[in-house]
Amino acid sequence: MTVYAKDVLVETGWVEAHLGNSSIRIVEVDENPQLYAEAHIPGAIGFDWRRDLNHQLRRDLLGRNAFAELFGKHGISSDHTIVLYGDRNNWFAAYTYWYLKYYGHADARLMNGSREKWIAEGRPTTVEVPEYLPAAFVAGPGDAAIRARRDEVLAALTGSHAGA
Repeated sequence: MTVYAKDVLVETGWVEAHLGNSSIRIVEVDENPQLYAEAHIPGAIGFDWRRDLNHQLRRDLLGRNAFAELFGKHGISSDHTIVLYGDRNNWFAAYTYWYLKYYGHADARLMNGSREKWIAEGRPTTVEVPEYLPAAFVAGPGDAAIRARRDEVLAALTGSHAGA
């Protein structure tokens, strides 16, 4: 594993060795939520990228309170290490990693390999949906330094400084 990713990536063997660790919450984030229903890592919480992690009216990020409520109601606290993985080569898991960093969560990780890798390695899966007690998850105000807005992206693409 490259040096720059050591604090972000965890190997599938590490995840398997930590199944059942109460200080860790494993979250599968999928574009296709049916995959979670078919098989997932034991104890993993399933998020539907479209339904759960996007504001349904504005096509934007969830506000900090809605984000905190989503995680808290699934038994994820601000103190948990959150390990993310999912379909499509972890695209939406990586998106959720960024989201957690945007709202200030200190300990988020990505599994080095998607759900397909986990399954291909013959690691344990289940169809059982875990039931965790609600937890206190606190989302910070949002780190503007790591979020680009439309006008900033357009300005970067055109070389202009929109709004200046």
